[in-house]
Amino acid sequence: MAATSGGSKKLLWVMIILVLLSSAGAAAAIYMVIDQRGGDTVEGATQQMAERQSPIFMRIEPFTVNLADDRYGSRLLYTGVTLRVGNDLSQQILEEHMPQVRSRLLMLLSGKQASDLTSPEGKEELAQAIINRLNVPLTENQPPLDLREVLFTEFIVQ
Repeated sequence: MAATSGGSKKLLWVMIILVLLSSAGAAAAIYMVIDQRGGDTVEGATQQMAERQSPIFMRIEPFTVNLADDRYGSRLLYTGVTLRVGNDLSQQILEEHMPQVRSRLLMLLSGKQASDLTSPEGKEELAQAIINRLNVPLTENQPPLDLREVLFTEFIVQ
């Protein structure tokens, strides 16, 4: 009986060692798979960060405009506008022709009535009208501008 219990103890130890070795192998395999996935994620995030571009904002100095007469008489609009452009070339063209840009904005705004500008929908329509007005070429052979958004930073109707 003593001989059989010694043999079963050896077998038990061999089984324990085999279970530990297979567990260690499985853990190593899982670690390698997770590490490979994590590496792809880091590379993908790095690539995505490289592709991401900072927005280009172009601030236009605030100005005051007489609005078209309405039932309340003469009204004023004080507004500050910032344009979000898609590339440096568009920003450069707009900066070079800033007097024309401001003139176009003043002409557009002076034809509006205060009641058209006080609602959120009116402001959205105005933003779209500004984009449309500025997309008309400022000079001959001008490449198309990449205007993304019009942001009103100041807006007071009196």
